[in-house]
Amino acid sequence: MPVRGVSRHRLIFGKHLEPDQYLARFRACDLFLDTSPYNAGTTASDALWTGLPVLTLIGESFPSRVAASLLHNIGLPELITTSKLAYEALAIELATNPQKLRSIKKKLAENRLKTPLFNSPLFRAHIEAAYLKMMEFYWDDLPPVDFQINGDKVPI
Repeated sequence: MPVRGVSRHRLIFGKHLEPDQYLARFRACDLFLDTSPYNAGTTASDALWTGLPVLTLIGESFPSRVAASLLHNIGLPELITTSKLAYEALAIELATNPQKLRSIKKKLAENRLKTPLFNSPLFRAHIEAAYLKMMEFYWDDLPPVDFQINGDKVPI
């Protein structure tokens, strides 16, 4: 008997696993449906790392914007919705349009190590540049200033 129209054999409730098995489990899935108003954080990041697209509904509070931040940083803003209706519509579209889902998975695979989310060398360059800039301000007896670190180049 289906649960809200979904066959019971398609619902999988996973138990605690070792890290390598936990990450492997994501590969058995087609789409990660994020929760609202509290988004997944590390779990969504893990899903993206393994190639599993994450669909999210962005909200106004920090906990409801985490997955959207991850998706922006991996170049998949098309998986960020702004209403429950849009979230549901996109979930259904991705579930019923295998070609579109494949296209998103391909884009995710291509972006995984090129975009800021999982680009450790870029993160290192940014954090080092930020530390150097803060030290310069300190050494020159200047007041702290706000600056932003993002993009694909060291901004400072």
